[in-house]
Amino acid sequence: MSRSLKRTSGIGLGNLAFLAMTTTAMAAEQGYDAVEAKLRSLAPNATTIVLSETPIEGVLQAQINNEIVYISADGEYLIEGTIIEVDTRTNITNQARATIRKGLLEDLDSSQQITFSPEKPSHELLVFTDIDCGYCRKLHAQIADYMAEGIAIHYLAFPRAGIGSHSFDKFVSVWCAEDQQDALTMAKLGTDPEPLQCDNPVTEQYELGRVIGVTGTPALVTVDGTLIPGYMPPAQLKKRLVAIEAQLAQAP
Repeated sequence: MSRSLKRTSGIGLGNLAFLAMTTTAMAAEQGYDAVEAKLRSLAPNATTIVLSETPIEGVLQAQINNEIVYISADGEYLIEGTIIEVDTRTNITNQARATIRKGLLEDLDSSQQITFSPEKPSHELLVFTDIDCGYCRKLHAQIADYMAEGIAIHYLAFPRAGIGSHSFDKFVSVWCAEDQQDALTMAKLGTDPEPLQCDNPVTEQYELGRVIGVTGTPALVTVDGTLIPGYMPPAQLKKRLVAIEAQLAQAP
């Protein structure tokens, strides 16, 4: 976005309360059209702009493409940051981002993933991975332990060096191998795969990772769209997935 955005940096709770009282009536009369028009002037190339209410009266959530920001109901103040409900410690912003990710990932073709799964998995996990990253290799070295915890790992390509890099070419070769699982395992052990070319989803998956907010690898994404950045040991990951699923079960 342009640097000309009018922002509130570190706006206090008192100011938010005052803002709520002075803008709610105006928002009720004018609706959100004027707010959306202001956002459109700041982000003219945005494909989608979606406004919704937040628990803070007078402050709206604005989804601009796949990004979340907040804006006062009169459109005068843009607020960048995270909303956390203090009593429950619920990260409302992360929940919104997870919903966006879930929508972007729900139509993925499972045949376009390299999967390591127990016979009857209790948890499913998408993992954006890089052939050469150390923690990606550490995770894969424990793949049997993840499966023993009931976790299915569905790998998607995210060569951190970018399209056309050596890591990118390695992933293409892995994808084109007759035995993708074995080729991926050998590559993560440091053996360069036989150079191969074929139709592959590596570029598409890399771009998808960037869209949903992957900045490093491994990046773990749960079925509800929660992003878990970085490596996590098998037993610890199992506890995290159980906790996430418990939260989902309690959600209204």
